[in-house]
Amino acid sequence: MPDTKKFIENLSGAGKCIGVLTSGGDAQGMNAAVRAVVRMGIYVGAKVYFIHEGYQGMVDGGDNIKEASWESVSSMLQVGGTVIGSARCKDFRTHEGRLHAALNLVQRGITNLCVIGGDGSLTGANLFREEWSGLLDELVQSGSRASQIHSALHIVGMVGSIDNDFCGTDMTIGTDSALHRIIEVVDAIMTTAQSHQRTFVLEVMGRHCGYLALVSALACGADWVLIPEMPPKDGWEEQMCYKLSESRLRGSRLNIIIVAEGATDRHGNPISSNAVKELVVRCLGFDTRVTILGHVQRGGTPSAFDRILASRMGVEAVLALLEASPGTPACVVSLCGNQAVRVPLMECVQMTQEVQKAMDEKRFEEAVRLRGRGNAANGDNACLPFKCMFEAFSCLFGQLYLIVCVSSSFTNFSVALCNRYKDEEIQKFQIQTQANVHPISAASLIFFFSCFLSQIKEIKWGDVGGWTGQGGSLLGTKRTLPAKHIDKIAEQMRIHNINALLVIGGFEAFESLLQLVDARSRYEEFCVPMCMLPATISNNVSGTDLSIGADTSLNAIVETCDRIKQSASGTKRRVFIIETMGGYCGYLATVGGLAAGADAAYIYEEPFDIRELQSNVEHLTEKMKTNILHRNCSENYTTDFIYQLYNEEGKGVFDCRKNVLGHMQQGGAPSPFDRNFGTKIAAKAMQWISKKLKEFYREGRVFANTEDSACLLGMRRRALVFQPVVQLKDETDFVHRIPKEQWWLRLRPLMKILAKYKTSYDVSDSGQLEHIVRLRAKDISAI
Repeated sequence: MPDTKKFIENLSGAGKCIGVLTSGGDAQGMNAAVRAVVRMGIYVGAKVYFIHEGYQGMVDGGDNIKEASWESVSSMLQVGGTVIGSARCKDFRTHEGRLHAALNLVQRGITNLCVIGGDGSLTGANLFREEWSGLLDELVQSGSRASQIHSALHIVGMVGSIDNDFCGTDMTIGTDSALHRIIEVVDAIMTTAQSHQRTFVLEVMGRHCGYLALVSALACGADWVLIPEMPPKDGWEEQMCYKLSESRLRGSRLNIIIVAEGATDRHGNPISSNAVKELVVRCLGFDTRVTILGHVQRGGTPSAFDRILASRMGVEAVLALLEASPGTPACVVSLCGNQAVRVPLMECVQMTQEVQKAMDEKRFEEAVRLRGRGNAANGDNACLPFKCMFEAFSCLFGQLYLIVCVSSSFTNFSVALCNRYKDEEIQKFQIQTQANVHPISAASLIFFFSCFLSQIKEIKWGDVGGWTGQGGSLLGTKRTLPAKHIDKIAEQMRIHNINALLVIGGFEAFESLLQLVDARSRYEEFCVPMCMLPATISNNVSGTDLSIGADTSLNAIVETCDRIKQSASGTKRRVFIIETMGGYCGYLATVGGLAAGADAAYIYEEPFDIRELQSNVEHLTEKMKTNILHRNCSENYTTDFIYQLYNEEGKGVFDCRKNVLGHMQQGGAPSPFDRNFGTKIAAKAMQWISKKLKEFYREGRVFANTEDSACLLGMRRRALVFQPVVQLKDETDFVHRIPKEQWWLRLRPLMKILAKYKTSYDVSDSGQLEHIVRLRAKDISAI
């Protein structure tokens, strides 16, 4: 077979000029996208221009359009907003304004535009592209030099919007950071609300999209949420008040209600946060306060997720411009599962407009279904993320707008919940999900297998209230494997009639599940459905691209790196050596390095020697640099060795400092991404267990001994997949406790390129333009 691989070194931007602009409302992470476009463009030999103040700067020209240099984007990765400015431009909406913009671009030879903004900004860019040839003809007639090489304008968009209101992508740049701001406020408010037994009504942004409201409600365990896509049915006031009073009767000392600013009732009447407050006070007499977050949600530093997302999208945008031909339609770089893909811009815009049309015509169920990536590129692994989250909230917190299918035939079954390995931040939220999502008795196994012998108790709905925002694991956890207790564990499973097992943890949890599967031939008690949810900051479990807890840890690393950079901003040249956790897995070091703008990341998976270290020392040209390594990156080149090497070699040029982050990477409250991810996979796991209980129920008991009855649920590229743990053994390096193949290794060349290293970068996965496909009703029902 011919080699179809493509490498970045075979693509050239020589002679090409790229303009980058931010337009519309600002969003955290825009600067990271601008940085990636500038550095990737310069790396391939193109000229890159800043277009300040968005389309207004393009129309006005002059100093608003400046050539960018490599150093001009230094130290902007951690800055919120957009440093090149953004403005809403009335002039660009006119033909005369677009003619001025075309002239300013032609004068500088710019025929490639990277636009970072919302659907309005991207629609304007596409109109500009369609009119380009006509605009050039007008310029020629007026005496301007518009040559043949300017005959085509190429457009690539990246969606920067905190609302996540653009169809065709799972997440837009800025959404995760906005969720961080919201969750920080909600977690802080909960303490004062609990002290005074208050009800808080929080208003978040989302004039036409309820994503922020919905996800933050799901992540903080709110009692009620109001969003524009699914207005509450008539009589919602009584239903909400009943829900709030029921919560107080169960012992809760507070209530949280989250309202999107665009929330309405079924008749189109606005529902304001103050109106909700007055309703609660009038009907229940609760002490109620209103907090309107406003532009706080747009501010602050971008999260680790947004920095990584924006960097990947920026690089992909430059690749798309390099590969564009005159007939290539304008495209948007979007996120599909864990992959950056290209989708036709106008298909996304049309789908986004269909959501609003469905809302205007009061087809609310369809609006919920259409929201988000929705109908999945090319129809493969189609998923409805917004709809799934909405139904998860409805099920978990009792706000049943839609009918959620929950089996009631399993009320006599018991599911054991086990925490394994380390106290990953999100595990408590998963337990809350599992205890609430199905009417199955949930038994918690305190301290896992070593205490399987005595500490087993039933979890009820109210027992997990308030667990959402807390780190660690309230169930407790230990590293003990089940092998040496296998007899007594089987006995306890028989005594307590455990019909299914859900294990939450990292590599030890994976090994534990394998041991239980091996014991099935000797103990029928283990012939029950078993499911594992990967939860480890190291992200070193086979069968999944992402693990619960890793995002929280990445944010801790990035926050520390930002503080370190700030502390040294006024000093001479300085290099920081930062050690992360991860065992033999370099995920935290690599992805943390990409998010923090590190110069190098030393990991076990990619061996290095003294020559590479020497090259890194010589490469240090900027005032401050961060080098990240994980604890077991090398047997001999340890943190102390590398620190001493840099200190010795840098005498007279720079000085060196080292920081060992340690267990601070494991502590703290879980990030919004981890709360959301944990909720989704825990709910999906309980649905799978329900299905397996029904499938394997025979003659009054459950007997499951097939390979597919013991699975790990993980994210694989674009979808959540159940994989038999026995089949994952061949994919695992048990000596070093890592998967044999790891997707994030493909990000290492990207990190090196953005740090100005010459390297080889396989871009074979790039280049395919995917289309949004409308799903039929029966396909949606199947999903």
